[in-house]
Amino acid sequence: MSEFKKMNDADLVKTLKEKREALRVFRFGVAGSKTRNVKEASAIKRDIARVMTEMTSKKTK
Repeated sequence: MSEFKKMNDADLVKTLKEKREALRVFRFGVAGSKTRNVKEASAIKRDIARVMTEMTSKKTK
């Protein structure tokens, strides 16, 4: 979480886009049975939530 607090707004938006793209790629990989680690999706979702929380907290300050 501390790594997201150090980022500015532009970096947070960029990270959010990258995480959402990674989740999309992961979902298609699961559909094609290419991935084995199914816990990876929950980790990516958790990171997306952390980034969005940090963006919201910076917006309200």
